[in-house]
Amino acid sequence: MIVKDEELTLARCLGCVQPFADEIVIVDTGSSDGTAVVARNYTEKVFSFAWCDDFSAARNFSFSKASCDLVMWLDADDVVAEEDVRRICALKDEMENYDVAMLLYAAAFSGGRPAFEYYRERIFRRSFGFEWKGAVHEAVEPRGRIVWSDAVIRHEKVRPPQPMRNLRIYQGLIASGKPLAPRDLFYYGRELYFNNMHAECAAVLERYLAGEGWEQNRAEACLTLHAAYSALGDQDRAVAALLRSFSVSAPDSRACCMLGERLLEAGNLAAAKFWYETAMRLPRDLKNGAFFQSDYCDFIPCMQLCVINYRLGDAAAAERFNGLAAEIKPDDERVVQNMHFFRSLKGGKL
Repeated sequence: MIVKDEELTLARCLGCVQPFADEIVIVDTGSSDGTAVVARNYTEKVFSFAWCDDFSAARNFSFSKASCDLVMWLDADDVVAEEDVRRICALKDEMENYDVAMLLYAAAFSGGRPAFEYYRERIFRRSFGFEWKGAVHEAVEPRGRIVWSDAVIRHEKVRPPQPMRNLRIYQGLIASGKPLAPRDLFYYGRELYFNNMHAECAAVLERYLAGEGWEQNRAEACLTLHAAYSALGDQDRAVAALLRSFSVSAPDSRACCMLGERLLEAGNLAAAKFWYETAMRLPRDLKNGAFFQSDYCDFIPCMQLCVINYRLGDAAAAERFNGLAAEIKPDDERVVQNMHFFRSLKGGKL
């Protein structure tokens, strides 16, 4: 682990990993709180690393201090549930069968379930000498025998994110004359968007899309461009960016919902209905590496199809879709309001 000022969450994380970790390596990148004190309650292998605006450099330093056959990384605000601890222990028992283990990362939650998930390279065979790359949004390129586990790491933040930190690192790289690789351009554009620099975001992502890049990142870039152009009020370019996502990768549920929303706003109910129904039918492929947001596969289409069918005069279908949404998020305020509304139509009490 690499950590900085994480005394509020570090014990929570390390308490989770004790059942499966034979060795815990903590690299402190400049804490001013009691992070190191907390770390030493769990391990003697606590090291300092002079921060140099390079997450990969810190991660590689942490890996260099590991001595076990397998190396696993976590962030201080990650949590491992009991059932996932058991799955990771099972992975240890099967360690001769793989060189890299991919685990799901649940990075956000809604209505008690993961709302933003993606697979991350999580466990590595140390003898392979895997290396982190990228100053920001660092990653390891998997190779060898790869296993996809159903174990989940939950990213449960207690502090707000620091988007300006990542943006500052990227801008420092540019100022120093270092060219950004395609993957860095993609993430730099996203950081600009998260910081409401929409025009700059659009310029960077257009440049990224003009070159080479991983299919899933290119599709994601199109959706971010759609949002950036929408924020700039350039609806023609926003729609073009959204439709472009269908040309660089197979359609996903999120893109279908975005298109459905635009058609619904334009009053084209039949077309909007088609795209929301398509969003629900598409397969859920979490192993393709893309960011996966489950609400776009079921809850959002159900809620919108409830509205669309009611406007089309089919109250029974509208109520049915609201019922499907209720199975996913029974306590959602909009779902409950709809239930009262449909009951009132039948003469029931509100």
